Amino acid sequence: MRKLRKMLGDITDPSVVSLMRLIETQSKATLSGWAVDYAEKHYLGIYQKVYADERRLQEAVSGMREYLDGSRKQKDLKPLLQAAVQAAQEAEDNPPAQAAARAVATACRTVQSPASALGFAFYGAAASAYEKAGLVESQEVYDALASNELVQILGSLREIAVSGEKNPVTIKWNC
Repeated sequence: MRKLRKMLGDITDPSVVSLMRLIETQSKATLSGWAVDYAEKHYLGIYQKVYADERRLQEAVSGMREYLDGSRKQKDLKPLLQAAVQAAQEAEDNPPAQAAARAVATACRTVQSPASALGFAFYGAAASAYEKAGLVESQEVYDALASNELVQILGSLREIAVSGEKNPVTIKWNC
């Protein structure tokens, strides 16, 4: 089997450019809540289909929710986030599950690094494409599926975006 890409998506795709511009208008709290919600709803299940007894990603999501509602301190998230990253690394034998785990772990890191709101989208696009098409399709098929998923991700942020956000994030994109 050929090696699949960890992330899918084109930084010049209009939906990705729009996503980046919209991310720049939102607060860290808004982005973190949105990213965790989307990743949990769309990607955690892909991972859990293969690793049903594994709890580290769900624990990271729960920890993020506790942080966002004020019942956990940010410094207490570090071990949960490290465990989520470790779970993703350990899923290397299953590309859809690994991409999904990376999406969830990266979404949870949005609170530390708002640019992770874009990173989780690229991992999630890969998870979605590999889950839908399997592991032997052409790059063109994967790219088309990823593009569709990125449009969905953009739409979900548009739905919850706060107009005139008072404390938007400052991001220097390195892509």
